[in-house]
Amino acid sequence: MKLLSFLRDGIETWGVVVGDGVVDLGKVTSYASLAEFIASDDYARRDEIVAGKAADLPLDGLVYLPVITRPEKIVCAVRNYMDHHQEVLAMGMQRELSEFPPIFLRVWRSQVGHDQPIIRPRVSESLDWEGEIAVIIGKGGRDIAEQDVYDHVAGYSIYNDASVREWQFHAKQIASGKNFEGTGAFGPYMVTADEIDPTRALKLETRLNGQVVQSSNSSYMIFSIPRLINYASTIFTLAPGDVIVTGTPGGVGFSRKPPMYMKPGDVVEVEIEALGLLRNRIEAQK
Repeated sequence: MKLLSFLRDGIETWGVVVGDGVVDLGKVTSYASLAEFIASDDYARRDEIVAGKAADLPLDGLVYLPVITRPEKIVCAVRNYMDHHQEVLAMGMQRELSEFPPIFLRVWRSQVGHDQPIIRPRVSESLDWEGEIAVIIGKGGRDIAEQDVYDHVAGYSIYNDASVREWQFHAKQIASGKNFEGTGAFGPYMVTADEIDPTRALKLETRLNGQVVQSSNSSYMIFSIPRLINYASTIFTLAPGDVIVTGTPGGVGFSRKPPMYMKPGDVVEVEIEALGLLRNRIEAQK
């Protein structure tokens, strides 16, 4: 099942993809958002709730919102693919593999939906792509054991954790380059966990104006999804709708010679096997 958030007549709502359309479940349930639905007992009844419903709107022309519009936490992993770690080393940046997952937090206001513009801030021209797998928490919890992690996963989506590079490198803490408004693309929808074999290695490809710039798969992760969720839940109580962004593969723009960055007018696409395609145009901050 594919669940998503969108605007209908300027009002935030959510629903399910049915064929080439979407059923507006915000209109026919008591849940105001997808996050609320995920947190409810009715989430386990989602097939029953959706059964027999016809699409209200076509997907063509839909105004997508970030899959989870206001997650309490967006926990992002740093350098979590071996191919990315190796390209950083090749640049002469001495980064040892950590014993523990390096993470940072994004704020929800930094997010944009599928087919919505990623905004290059006026203070920088070094806006870089980072195509990643996103995990959406279903059942919350603290100190979640690795063997129990998949009981807490609602589903999966695609994230473009776009980075404003020189701001990222202002200090050892990289969050300043990761939280500019309109830089975290998230979508187009969440694929429910029952449709994804957790042992499956998912292919990931990022394209800039049709040119492949990242090509990898999730088997290159240094810290697995169970390890990331276990670690994050040791620090925080994870809540339904929280998002775990699992890190980027090799092929980012700042590692190239010369560096390559996204500029206004560019189109960036992140395609992940079984999860769909996230597309965004780059616009300058007004």
